[in-house]
Amino acid sequence: MVKCAGAFLYYPYKMISSTLKKTAGLTLALAVAVFSGGAEAQTGAGPAVSAWAETEQTALRLIAATETTGRAKTLRFGLHFKMKPGWKVYWRSPGDAGFPPVPDWSPSRNLKSAVLHWPAPERFSVLGLETLGYEDEVVLPMTVEPSNTSQPLALAGTIRYLTCNKICIPYEAQVALNLPPGPVKLSPFAHLIDRFQAGVPGDGSRHGLAIEEAETWTQGGDTWLRVRATATQPFQAPDLYPEGPPELSFFKPAVRLGGGDRRAVLDVKVFGLKDVSEAPVGMLAGRVLTLTLVDGQRAAEKRLMVVPAVGAGGGGTPMSIAVILMLAVLGGLILNLMPCVLPVLSIKLLSVVGHGGGESRLVRLSFVASAAGIMFAFGVMAAALVALKAAGMTVGWGIQFQQPWFLIAMTLVVTAFACNLWGFFEIRLPAWVSDWGVHTSHGHWLGGHFLQGVFATLLATPCSAPFLGTAVGFALARGWVEIALVFNALGLGLSLPYLAVAVFPALATWLPKPGPWMVTLRKFLGLALAGTGVWLLTVLAVSVGSAAAVTVGTLSAVAVAVLFLGRLAPQGLGRKALLWLGVVVLAAFLVPAWLGEAPRDIQSGVQGSTPGGIVFGSGSERSKTLEGLWKPFDETTVAGLVRAGKTVFVDVTAEWCLTCQINKVFVLNNEAVLAAFGGENVVVMQADWTRPDPAISAFLARHQHYGIPFDAVYGPGAPGGLVLPELLSEKAVLDAFEKAAGAKLPAGRQG
Repeated sequence: MVKCAGAFLYYPYKMISSTLKKTAGLTLALAVAVFSGGAEAQTGAGPAVSAWAETEQTALRLIAATETTGRAKTLRFGLHFKMKPGWKVYWRSPGDAGFPPVPDWSPSRNLKSAVLHWPAPERFSVLGLETLGYEDEVVLPMTVEPSNTSQPLALAGTIRYLTCNKICIPYEAQVALNLPPGPVKLSPFAHLIDRFQAGVPGDGSRHGLAIEEAETWTQGGDTWLRVRATATQPFQAPDLYPEGPPELSFFKPAVRLGGGDRRAVLDVKVFGLKDVSEAPVGMLAGRVLTLTLVDGQRAAEKRLMVVPAVGAGGGGTPMSIAVILMLAVLGGLILNLMPCVLPVLSIKLLSVVGHGGGESRLVRLSFVASAAGIMFAFGVMAAALVALKAAGMTVGWGIQFQQPWFLIAMTLVVTAFACNLWGFFEIRLPAWVSDWGVHTSHGHWLGGHFLQGVFATLLATPCSAPFLGTAVGFALARGWVEIALVFNALGLGLSLPYLAVAVFPALATWLPKPGPWMVTLRKFLGLALAGTGVWLLTVLAVSVGSAAAVTVGTLSAVAVAVLFLGRLAPQGLGRKALLWLGVVVLAAFLVPAWLGEAPRDIQSGVQGSTPGGIVFGSGSERSKTLEGLWKPFDETTVAGLVRAGKTVFVDVTAEWCLTCQINKVFVLNNEAVLAAFGGENVVVMQADWTRPDPAISAFLARHQHYGIPFDAVYGPGAPGGLVLPELLSEKAVLDAFEKAAGAKLPAGRQG
C-alpha cells in the first residue's frame, strides 16, 4: 500500500517537473520547490560540505572527510540525512514497502566511481508490514575514487529518495561539492562520517558475532528460513535482515537463544516463492542470500547459500544430532562394502593373514593402530573441510579427487605400497621409533598398521554410501562442531571391522602361520594395488589430459625400476636411490604445469540436442548405448521440461567415483533402463563432477548432498525430483520413472 502511495505521488510529480522545465526553463531545484510547496530551501555551503537541500520533513547534504583531495586514490564522503520526528528514509532493502536513496552522479567531473555504504538499519512494523530504514539522522558513507588524483574533484548529482510517516513523499535533491587538490586536511565532518561508518556491518569479527549457517524447509505450504548465529558476549535482542531476489520478502524472525544466550536460532517466514510443488525452481534451497544480523550496536553481514534442513519438508522437522551421528556410524560401516573400498582390500587382507598363528596381544594392538589411522585421517579431512568452508570455497565428500596433485600423490603412494609388497624396498626407521612401526608388510609394527588405516580412508573417499550422504550433508551445511562430530562418527563406522578383530583376535589368529605361501599372496596383492594406480591415472587423464597422465605413469614406472635396481645393487645404485626417487617425485608434481591441457568433456559428444532438450523416439530410433542418450546438465531447463510433460533423469557422476562406474555398467546400461531412457518425452542429463564445477556443487547442495553418486528423476508426477539410492538397481530406477511420469511405463519397458 505504501509502495503504491509513493508511486502515485512520484510519477505525477515527474510529469509536472518535466513540463515545468520544458515550458518555463526552470531548474530541477525550482521544480522540487514547487512540488514541496516552497518548503525546500538552500542554505550556504562551506569547505567539505554542500548546501542543505531542505524540505518540510527532511534535510540532505553532501559532506566530505577531507577539505582537499590530497592526491589520494580514494576519498571518504557521506550523504547526511536529517528527518523531522516520526519521518524516516529507507535502507538498501526497504522490506515490504518503500525504496532506498538512489544517487545519480553523472553530472560529476573527475569521478571514476562512488560506492555507497549502508549502516545497519532499524526495523519498523506497522499494520503487518515490515520495513527497514533510519529515523532522526543518518550518514550513508561513500567511498569515492577520482579519475585523476592530481585534479580537483567535483562531485555533483541528484539523490532520489522516499520519506515516510503516515504518508510517503518522494523527493529529488540536488547536491554538489568541490574538493580542490592540495595536502590532506581533515574536515570537521570526518568524525561524523566515521561514526556512521562504524555502523556498517562487516564480517562480525570485531563484535564477536558469527553467522554460521542458513537452511530452509517447508511446512503446511509455507517456506521457512532458519539462520544460526553465535556471539562471544550474550545476545540481547538479535534481529535478522535477509536479502535475496527482489520477488522475495521476509517476515520478522522468531528468535530462540541458548548456550548462555551466546547462540541464536532465528526462524523467518519467507514470502514470494512459487508453490513448493514447482520445486526445485520455487524452493529457497540453493539460493544465495545476504544475511545481516543486528544486536543493538553490534552487526554482522554474510552471504550464504541456503541448504535444505536435513529431514525437513512436508511438515517434517530437522533430524537431531544424535540421529545424524547414528547414521554417520552406519554409513561409515557400510562404506567398507562399497566398490571404492575394493582397491584397499589387499591392505586389509594382508593385515589379517599377517597375524596367522600370532599372539592375541599383538593382534589387538595392530588392529587398534589401524583404527587409529582411520580416525586420524577423518580428523584431518574434517579440519581441511572446516578451513575450506571458512575461506568460502566449495566443500564436499571426495572433492580431493578433483585436484591433479592429490591424484599424483596417491598414484605415487600406491606405487610405493606395491613395491613394498613386492619386496623392492624396506623402510628402516631410527631405533628410537623402532617400537612404533616400520612398513606394511610386517604385522608386528604398529606404525605400518596406522598408515594402513590412513591409506584405506583416503582411497575410500570417492564413494558415497547409504546414510553417509545424509550425515555429510548435515555436517557440511553447519559449523565446525557438527563437522567434527559427524566425521569422527564416520571414522568410527569405517574402523568398526578393525575394532571387531581387536576385540576378537581369534578372527585373525586362526589362519595358518605366515610362510612361503604369503610371498605369492604379497605379489598378487601388489598387482591389485598397481591396478589401483592405473585407475588413478585414468582419472588424472580426465583432469589434466592424457599426455600428462602418461608422463606421470612413466615416472611411476621409473620409480619402480629405481627401487628394483637399488634392491639388486644396494652398494651401487642403491646408494643414490633416494636421490633419484626425489627427482622423480618432484618431476611428477610438475607435470600438470608442463603438460596440462583442457580436460576432456564427457558430455561434448552428446548428439541430437535440441533447444528444448533431447527427446528420443522408441524402437529402432533408440540408441543402443547410454552415451548416445546423454544431454549436458542444465538445471535451469529442468522445470520447463517437466511443465512440458517430460520426464528428466539427472546423473551426477565423476571418473574418480567407482560406485558411479558400477552403477553405469550394471544398471544404467541395462536393457530395460535404456528402454526407459529412450522413451518418448524422456530427457537424460549427465553432470560431470570430475573437476570442480560450482553449478553442480550448488545443485547437490540444494538436495542436501555433498558427495556422489547422485541420481534423481523429475517429471509431472514428481516435479521436485525423486532422489535414488547411491547403489542403483533396475527396479529403483524404473519405479522412480513410473512415479515421476505419473503413469505406468509402456509395455516392454518395465523390465
